[in-house]
Amino acid sequence: MNMTEIERALRELRLSGIADTLSTRVMQAQAAQQPFLETLAAVLQDELDRRRSRLMERRFKRSGLAERLTLADFDWRFNPKLPRNACFELHTLKFVGEGANALIVGKPGTGKSHIAKAVAYQATLQGYDVRYVEADSEFARYGLASTAQQAEQLMGWIEPDLLVLDDLFLARRIADVSAELLQAIVHQRYKLRRAIVITSNRVVQDWGKYLADATMATTILDRLMHRCAMLEFEGKSYRLKEAAARIAITPESS
Repeated sequence: MNMTEIERALRELRLSGIADTLSTRVMQAQAAQQPFLETLAAVLQDELDRRRSRLMERRFKRSGLAERLTLADFDWRFNPKLPRNACFELHTLKFVGEGANALIVGKPGTGKSHIAKAVAYQATLQGYDVRYVEADSEFARYGLASTAQQAEQLMGWIEPDLLVLDDLFLARRIADVSAELLQAIVHQRYKLRRAIVITSNRVVQDWGKYLADATMATTILDRLMHRCAMLEFEGKSYRLKEAAARIAITPESS
């Protein structure tokens, strides 16, 4: 076989990682008079790296995340009283392996969503199946779906290793079907010991009002809080800070 035939065979075998770097590896081996096993190890590592990269990309796309946020991107100095240690503890993902939960509650604009998304992204990098959901909007879409579509959506929120429900109760009152959906998600994931992260501007004491059912709220919180980290975010709004900065640099109209 010549090089062209070898590369064609590699692609038929779905070894594109080796095929893409083979010519370079052969030249490298010839120039360095590298032993065969070292060359073989290098081309196999190329294939493994390509497959891992593609797998991580598929996990990210499936997660529903639109951005790759990290804790390194977060400005901790702006609100120094935020529970930094608790955020980094979540980032270790120990709670995911334990099937525990996290509630991140506090004022708007204080970074709750950033932390939740950073934890979710880290989980995709570590091989976990993740779903990120903007809670109120996705729950509203669920209410408009057919019965078959609802069943499919529900399974899509029950099965992943980590589910992130962002900005729950953003609109305060949610529809009865959304409240029942939330209860079903929490109940099923609790039985399966699968982790949930919820962010909300609303304190848990008021959830009964937003669900319009105090008993349902108690049932949901009983399962959520059984194995749960509670993080409270207070302080100034990052969004207002950024808006003020934009206004400050905008030239005055003539």
